[in-house]
Amino acid sequence: MLHFSRFCRTGSILPNKNKSFAAVDLGSNSFHMVVANLVDGRALIVDRIKEMVRLAGGLGADRYLNEETMRSALQCLQRFGQRIVSVPAGNIRAVGTNTLRQARNSAEFLAAAERALGHNIEIISGREEARLVYLGVANTIFNETDRRLIVDIGGGSTELVIGKGFDAGLTESLFMGCVSLSRRYFADGEITARRMQKARILALQEMETVQQPYRDHGWDKAIGASGTIHAILDIVTAQGWSDAVITAQALARLREALIAAGHIDRLQFEPLSANRRPVFAGGVAVLSAVFEALGIEAMEYSDGALREGLLYEQIGRRHQRDVRDKTVARLIKRYSVDKTHADRVESMAGAIFKDVQSAWGLDKSADLKMIRWAARLHEIGLAVAHSQYHKHGAYLLSHSDMPGFSRQEQYVLSALVRLHRRKLALEAVERDTGQGARGLLGMIIILRLAILLNRNRATAKMPRAAANGKTIELDFGGAWLAEHPLTEADLETETAYLAATDYKLRYR
Repeated sequence: MLHFSRFCRTGSILPNKNKSFAAVDLGSNSFHMVVANLVDGRALIVDRIKEMVRLAGGLGADRYLNEETMRSALQCLQRFGQRIVSVPAGNIRAVGTNTLRQARNSAEFLAAAERALGHNIEIISGREEARLVYLGVANTIFNETDRRLIVDIGGGSTELVIGKGFDAGLTESLFMGCVSLSRRYFADGEITARRMQKARILALQEMETVQQPYRDHGWDKAIGASGTIHAILDIVTAQGWSDAVITAQALARLREALIAAGHIDRLQFEPLSANRRPVFAGGVAVLSAVFEALGIEAMEYSDGALREGLLYEQIGRRHQRDVRDKTVARLIKRYSVDKTHADRVESMAGAIFKDVQSAWGLDKSADLKMIRWAARLHEIGLAVAHSQYHKHGAYLLSHSDMPGFSRQEQYVLSALVRLHRRKLALEAVERDTGQGARGLLGMIIILRLAILLNRNRATAKMPRAAANGKTIELDFGGAWLAEHPLTEADLETETAYLAATDYKLRYR
């Protein structure tokens, strides 16, 4: 059962119709889905589904997913979609990880995948994946006192996190996984001492940059959180090489046993499933390198992982406890944003949004949040230079580590900041965000107007706004505009900028 007391307030349990939640993890090796009901402030898992799709195995040297793998993945997602059809859409979150971060045709695949699942799918960064893995483990085996090292070996990446309580400290995602190393060194099934050594050396090379910082930071307990580590634990326990934990000695004996068998088809370990067998040697090589580089003597196992972290965070978002707000606040502090001015812009953007939201078909939750965050962050580029600061800000938002934000969300936020002033370069924005022009352009216009009307950085006149189709009308009342010719000139310039779109601005 997932503990949820941290996010619950007295009397804040969601209505019955909102008590069902689901999380979907499109991993590089397996696809996972978990469904839970919120009961007395706790998330009770009611269903788990796992299918070994091995997405990373279908990624060619040209970084394109092949048709067979995509077809298998889509069939899996159709089955997942049937299971969550009754879960409220706002209570579902689905994410893709390393392979979809790499694949050049990920946009094509995601379009079909979203149709199959019946829900949108986000791609998250490696460090965001690590943070969510930690959240899943922390929620499954809660401990406020110990500093914990969490290791999650996926198909194409390995996540390392050191944290305490619910808070992840060091987070890292390394470019090595059970599928990628197995494909490179054990593709034909043969296991030799030389191949195992090469696989370990490659993994140790990946560990080089994090080895000393993680050792210096230190931890009280090491915990593994993946199917690979679970399989290794089952085997070393069944063989009597260790008891309830993976020790360095037991892991060494397992490597020796793999080399002695010589081929994956001759592995005689009863707990090893047929599906995991082809990628097991690569997983053992990765874990061996992690043990060696970090000096781990023993590792426990947790069932909590990325999907539990997603589930836990989605429940938190529904209770107005969103880690993305903290991320934005940290960026404001880091880049010394003028918060007083940002607050004025945010307030006006919220008022305009309320007036036009229905006519423009905007989401009163997700879209408004994006506009509010963009309003708070629209001047972060000033920390680089005043000239072209909107472009500097967009770059920072596209390339920063932003806990809680998916890659698509960062692109949308970056687009809002990039286009809050000057010309509307829409083609690149639509390409990068993958978001339809109507919704995104409407959000951009709302932000632009809020910033324009606060250009004097003092309390601004709040106009009444109304939308009629793609025309937005601002009514300042009386002779206000005639008394403020600079604002009127700014609105005239904005009208010219909007001429490049099919939206129109009217004001009086």
